[in-house]
Amino acid sequence: MDALQHLEITRWSGPFSASLQEQAVHALEHGQVLYCPNLAFELQDEAGRFFSPSCRSGTRKNISYEPARGRLGGASVRDDEARDLAALLARYARVTRGFVDALIPWHSEALTQARTSFRPAEIKLHRPSSYREDDRLLHTDAFPSRPTQGARILRVFTNVNLAGQDRLWRVSGPFEDMARKFLPRVRPPLPGANMILATLRITKGIRSEYDHIMMQLHDRVKADRGYQDEAPQTRLAFPPGSTWLMFSDQVVHAAMVGQYAFEQTFHLPVSAQRWPDTSPLRTLERLTGHPLAPRQL
Repeated sequence: MDALQHLEITRWSGPFSASLQEQAVHALEHGQVLYCPNLAFELQDEAGRFFSPSCRSGTRKNISYEPARGRLGGASVRDDEARDLAALLARYARVTRGFVDALIPWHSEALTQARTSFRPAEIKLHRPSSYREDDRLLHTDAFPSRPTQGARILRVFTNVNLAGQDRLWRVSGPFEDMARKFLPRVRPPLPGANMILATLRITKGIRSEYDHIMMQLHDRVKADRGYQDEAPQTRLAFPPGSTWLMFSDQVVHAAMVGQYAFEQTFHLPVSAQRWPDTSPLRTLERLTGHPLAPRQL
C-alpha cells in the first residue's frame, strides 16, 4: 500500500462526494497519510509578524492553543499580539474541525477536538534533550502525560511557510510490523506505578496497559538505530499551501525538515471507526492475546 493517498481538494468546507468520503476514511483507518496538495490555509497580512521563532516562550518547541478554553500557551507575545495569535489559531481550529466533519462524517459525533499548535521552529535545528523528544526519529505518537486509553490520535497539518520551504518527512510501516518487532522488548510497568503517576498528577488520568505499551514502543523504536536506518521507509515532501492528515498513533513517521506549520489534534474512540480492527489498540490486543484498555472504546 502506498504511504500517501492523494485527494484533489481545494476547499475546507464541504459537501464532499460520497466516493471521496469513502476513499478518505478507508485510507486513514488503514494507515495511509491523506495528502491534499492544493489545500492552503489563508493567512491575513498581519499574520506574518508571528513568523519568527522568537514568538515561542523559552525553550518551547511549539505554541499551543486549547480551543475548548481559548487559552494560548508556549508563546512569548503578550496583550494584543497574544490575542491576535490566539485568534489565528482559533480560526485554524474551526476550519479543520469543519473539514474533518465534512470529509469523514462517520467520525463526526464521536470526534473530540484537542490542542491546536503553531510550529515556528526549524526542525533540523532543534536540539532535543534526549532521543525520546527527537521527532526526526521514526516513531508513533504517544503522550507521556495524557493517556488516551486506546482512543485514536488524528492529526491535521498545514505547511504555511512563507519562504517556499517544503516540510520533509519519512514514513514507515505498517504498524503491525513495527509492533511485532518491538513488543518482545516492552517491559511491564512497575506495580502501582500508573496509579502513582496519576495521583501525583504527572499524568492526566491513569495509564492503561495500552498507554504503557505505546509509550514503550515510542521510546524503543526511537532508540533503535538499526531500525531507524534500515526499516522500509518513504520520504515525503509537503510544500507550502498543502495539508495532510493521518492517525499519528498508527503511521510510523518522522519530521525531518521544515519551519512554520499549523497542526490540529483530534481524539476518536476505537468504537467509532469503520474498521476498528485496524486500530493500534485492537492490533496490540490481538498480538498480546488480552484486553489492554476499557472496552467502552
